[in-house]
Amino acid sequence: MAQVNPSGRPARRRVRGPARALLAMLLTALVVGGAVPYVSGSGRPYLSYLVLAGQEDAAGAALAGAESRAAGGQVVQEYPQIGAVLAYATGGFAGTLRARPGIAAVGTTRTEPVVAPPRLLDGAGDFAAGTDRADRAGRSSTDRARRDSTDRHDGGTVTVPDPGEGDPWNLAMLGGAGARAGDASTGIRGPAGAPTADALGKVLVAVLDSGVDDTHPDLRAAVDPKASVSCADGRPDARSGSWRPDPGVSESGHGTHVAGIVGAARDGHGVTGVAPGVRIAAVRLLGPLGQYYAENIVCGMLWAADHGAKAINNSYFADPWKYNCPEDQDQAALIAAVGRASAYAQRKGAVVVASAGNDGQDLGAARTDERSPNDRVSGPARSRYLGSECIRLPGELPGVVTVTAVNRDGRPSSYSNYGRGRVSLAAPGGDPDSGPQGAIVSDWPGGQYAALAGTSMAAAHVTGAVAVAAALHPDYGSAPLAALLAGTAAAACPPGPYACGARQYFGAGLLALPR
Repeated sequence: MAQVNPSGRPARRRVRGPARALLAMLLTALVVGGAVPYVSGSGRPYLSYLVLAGQEDAAGAALAGAESRAAGGQVVQEYPQIGAVLAYATGGFAGTLRARPGIAAVGTTRTEPVVAPPRLLDGAGDFAAGTDRADRAGRSSTDRARRDSTDRHDGGTVTVPDPGEGDPWNLAMLGGAGARAGDASTGIRGPAGAPTADALGKVLVAVLDSGVDDTHPDLRAAVDPKASVSCADGRPDARSGSWRPDPGVSESGHGTHVAGIVGAARDGHGVTGVAPGVRIAAVRLLGPLGQYYAENIVCGMLWAADHGAKAINNSYFADPWKYNCPEDQDQAALIAAVGRASAYAQRKGAVVVASAGNDGQDLGAARTDERSPNDRVSGPARSRYLGSECIRLPGELPGVVTVTAVNRDGRPSSYSNYGRGRVSLAAPGGDPDSGPQGAIVSDWPGGQYAALAGTSMAAAHVTGAVAVAAALHPDYGSAPLAALLAGTAAAACPPGPYACGARQYFGAGLLALPR
């Protein structure tokens, strides 16, 4: 789930209101911030579907595509890595396909129709784009835009003055504010045992989120444009700048804040990330209608894995269902599709990191969901009473490192989801009611800074720590890196009733940087 804002209320992460939603769906030729809108069509209602073959490879994707077309669907993206396709169709498409041999699952990814599939776009759909990163564009950290502001942005987020890298309590909690690696642009180095800037510069991590402002002074040298992309409609769009946030969509600054926690430059200005010097693949998932649909997540996971990411940060939950239940055929297909993408990324060597969520719920118990489906254009959400088999995507998938949040005092944050056997690690997430001193201060679009709190921020700390571990142990794959972090956290966790003994809140323990 996204961050909790400083007022303590869950941040609005949706485009609300029938008029706005209708306008967004009917836009026909405008491209805003890299988002690809839907073009005018026949007027029939189209839904998007993920179609999964039983065979999880390119041959399976070809079969899924052929069967989708035979059933009247329009295939807009193939996912040969996992034997799946994204198709748009009308009528009884899913029922027809589920009866076809070789098809394992079919599920609609949305509940509100659109007037047509996304329009054709030159260059979209290529997962190999940008894999030759030899000409990576370096960026200077000297041309800084300074704006000390109290203006409200992005749904009410209040920006704060440039913190000047002061009082990084969250970094101190990981092993000392000075115990950080160097920044490639300054030559500053951390203490003995920390990886060098050169070592971190060889590590790529992916931030799957609302987009990243790579013009921010703290992030110019970090974001790798050759490894960055928009997956805002389920297709990889590597056009220059496509990964940047769309200010017209609520919560568009969230990804920039997360990226700053992971790898903001250490140069005496702004904030410092957990792993300054790391390379960041900015992967925009947030679509023009304000959703993180399953096809966007699948696209982002596969892109990050194919571009060599050692960690993939997921500080969100999948839309339109906050929890997906396997007894529902559509939701079961979404679980399977995102699960395949996550497993693929892990096999390719990436640690998949996800936020546990900000509902204060036990993920291992029955619970309620009063937000789903959240892509509706009118009317209230229906209350769903769920069992523990219903899961957050991607946080409760096998092998995912799921992160809870703690406050500055090291105690579990009241908003954080938890659950014995459902969470992996705890990390600084902060208190939304305590201002910049107790929340997490990080980057915000336009060269600004914001103080936010939530499991989104906690997950970003873990992603940065994976980068440090990967720099120290370049031969480690996904499982050894995750195990190293779990072991380091367990060893560093202090005793006490709210510490490592409370596995439902801390998992293996409180995050500590490996040395």
